[in-house]
Amino acid sequence: MAYVTLEQKGSVGIITMNHPEVLNALNDETLNDLSAVLDEVEANDEILVAIITGAGRAFVAGADISQMAHMSAYEAKKFGALGNQVFMKVENLTKPIIAAVNGFALGGGCELSMACDIRLASEKARFGQPEVGLGITPGFGGTQRLPRIVGASKAMELILTARTIKADEAKEIGLVSHVYAPEELMDKALEMANAIASQAQIAVRESKAAIRRGMQADITTGAAYETEAFGLCFSTEDQKDAMNAFVNKEKLNGFKNR
Repeated sequence: MAYVTLEQKGSVGIITMNHPEVLNALNDETLNDLSAVLDEVEANDEILVAIITGAGRAFVAGADISQMAHMSAYEAKKFGALGNQVFMKVENLTKPIIAAVNGFALGGGCELSMACDIRLASEKARFGQPEVGLGITPGFGGTQRLPRIVGASKAMELILTARTIKADEAKEIGLVSHVYAPEELMDKALEMANAIASQAQIAVRESKAAIRRGMQADITTGAAYETEAFGLCFSTEDQKDAMNAFVNKEKLNGFKNR
């Protein structure tokens, strides 16, 4: 892919937004490249967890304004639909995906990070939805994911003022889980990814799916999803092996993921 790369390190796939000359800004080609790389990750049985990061000093600085500036309403709606389609693919990837936010995550970049399951940030990271300052709304899910993550009042504040925040404030409001020194970020992301990869993968994926589905439903429906996932796990060899080892006070030597 021209603007998105995939590197495999053991059980972890590292997806890099790789157009640093424009701070990894999102245009049609970049979004289509990301979609194709996500398909590769989904199809590769050796990759259990993915990390998304950015090349250079940005994660993703936003959508490509030079492309958007002369769009008609129809063209803009089509571009927004593409972005939302690709970011829904990020969210619905069966495998957990971690955003390692190394720098600017503005507009579409903040929206991409929010589509991921877990967000880690460098001390140099900056987050924001500056769209109203350009006369538009967020277009790739920002109005939907940000209030679900940080609450309606804080999301309204950030979106309606177009304010950019630093990594420590992003952590304070729950937008990111951890903040690290820049040189530690990828090591910490890989450490977390490998910790996830060491668990029973059917249980990991069912847990992710139950969380994702439950967040879009009332708690009764969400609990029903969880019950289905819980029951399904009892049909796996991993559950039998792990629980028998626990009962017999034996060491479990890894999971079979079946």
